[in-house]
Amino acid sequence: MASLNKVLLMGNLTRDPELRYTQGGAAVCALGLAMNRRFTTARGEDKDETCFVDIDVWGKQAESCHNYLRKGAPVFVEGRLRFDQWEDRETGRKRSRLTVTAINVQFLGSPSRGGGSNDVPEEYRADSFSGAKPAPTDSAVSAKGENPVKPPPFPPVPTSPTSTGDVKTAEDESLDDIPF
Repeated sequence: MASLNKVLLMGNLTRDPELRYTQGGAAVCALGLAMNRRFTTARGEDKDETCFVDIDVWGKQAESCHNYLRKGAPVFVEGRLRFDQWEDRETGRKRSRLTVTAINVQFLGSPSRGGGSNDVPEEYRADSFSGAKPAPTDSAVSAKGENPVKPPPFPPVPTSPTSTGDVKTAEDESLDDIPF
């Protein structure tokens, strides 16, 4: 049977990232993320609901999160759910929790309150919490620690006859005809 374990979250950090290293030397960064939901009840009252999620980030991306993110910073996280179970040492009771293991963390901008914007590199800053951010420069490094890949240029508009015998030129194309 097929299965899918994918989570997409966008919110603000509830605390400064905590970086640690495993015995094998792998970097692990613990993030706390809060997502807010505002809704109106059947009685017409406005309500706020907050969901808190613990996130683990691994490798070079963990080090980038620790270096550039601070409490309050908006981020977009792509990851997978992980269910942890253990026995409490003091009480002997079985405990469990659901966490997210991050696959990709995108820095959306500086925190909305409390400063810290000078700590965030220019390529990760956004003008607002809309999620828009300027494209990184060639020398920039992504949150995964990789150099960004330039997208291939658009293919040229064919100027030779097609299978129907029509000839299409660049003048026939209009920006209004592009579907996106």
